[in-house]
Amino acid sequence: MTMKAMTPGQVAKKVINNEKLFILDVRNQDAFEDWKVEGHQFDYLNIPYFELIDGVESILDKLPKDKDILVVCAKEGSSVMVAEMLSEAGLDVSYLEGGMKAWSEHLEPVRVGELNGGGELYQFVRIGKGCLSYMVVSGEEAAVIDPVRMTDVFVNFAKEKNVTIKHALDTHLHADHISGGRLIAQETGASYWLPPKDATEVTFSYNPLKDGQLIQVGASTIDINALYTPGHTIGSTSFIIDDSYLLTGDILFIDSIGRPDLAGKAEDWVGDLRNSLYSKYKQLSDELVVLPAHFMIVDELNEDGTVGKKLGDLFKENHGLNVDDETTFRQMVTENLPPQPNAYQEIRETNMGKIEPDSEKQREMEIGPNRCAVR
Repeated sequence: MTMKAMTPGQVAKKVINNEKLFILDVRNQDAFEDWKVEGHQFDYLNIPYFELIDGVESILDKLPKDKDILVVCAKEGSSVMVAEMLSEAGLDVSYLEGGMKAWSEHLEPVRVGELNGGGELYQFVRIGKGCLSYMVVSGEEAAVIDPVRMTDVFVNFAKEKNVTIKHALDTHLHADHISGGRLIAQETGASYWLPPKDATEVTFSYNPLKDGQLIQVGASTIDINALYTPGHTIGSTSFIIDDSYLLTGDILFIDSIGRPDLAGKAEDWVGDLRNSLYSKYKQLSDELVVLPAHFMIVDELNEDGTVGKKLGDLFKENHGLNVDDETTFRQMVTENLPPQPNAYQEIRETNMGKIEPDSEKQREMEIGPNRCAVR
């Protein structure tokens, strides 16, 4: 029977299109339980590779006959070997090209909607890592918000749209992934914007994002309106685009709220977090579509593959926005923090410009799920 490679992009399409897939993950159990390829209709079998070195006969009866089978490992090699054995045993199977490392880096651009004057807003869904980046396209110009380090995806997308990237913005100093904002600015001549309260230790020049800042993109009247909303970091800034979309960074997610501890300041910043969520956001229109910088689980994806929901709905449904007692809120935030992201201190220092790891080191630093939310 046949064995073929399945690209991360093909797997992403299966997630977005709500298709069925059976995944045989041959990594160790702890790695699988910590982080895996998630899909709405994916089924799983986790058998470590070393248990299959002598053959796959013991698992043949556990594999489905009516679903596509994808073998997954960390970097690809082990999954190729297992897929070959399964193919020799008479099964049609695929292996994940590039393994979990490649899955972590894939970005799927999805159109969110139209903007004033014929512009468009795109969300770049990094399904394997839970990161969300954005591109505002208007006239002959574009702005990229919270770009990740795979900058070629944004630069090439802008070329396809025949637009020039004029601005790269980060809502805050990220701690779970390496920002591509500075590199995009270097490659394209764009202005790089960062909240100044998050930039006190950076080693590079930048444009300070301040409360009430308006940044024009293109010939039409698209304003990226900076709204100072500290809590996840002391400089966290939200953006309101066209009075229609609220980009919340890591302050507010679809099913949770941001954690305030990645700079070791949970007790200090929890009050800022509550004020941003319960006061500043309360003053905004319920019709604004919340577009966060991360999602936690694949169930947060809408049918079209986007991650977003109206602010009014989140005030009804998101538990983190419905804790009336401030003491209870403080306890919820400070006592329900997940493990720190992998290498988060090194990632922060990279985003400050203090260290410059090579590309392979950067990949290793980011491996694993995002952990930006309060559980």
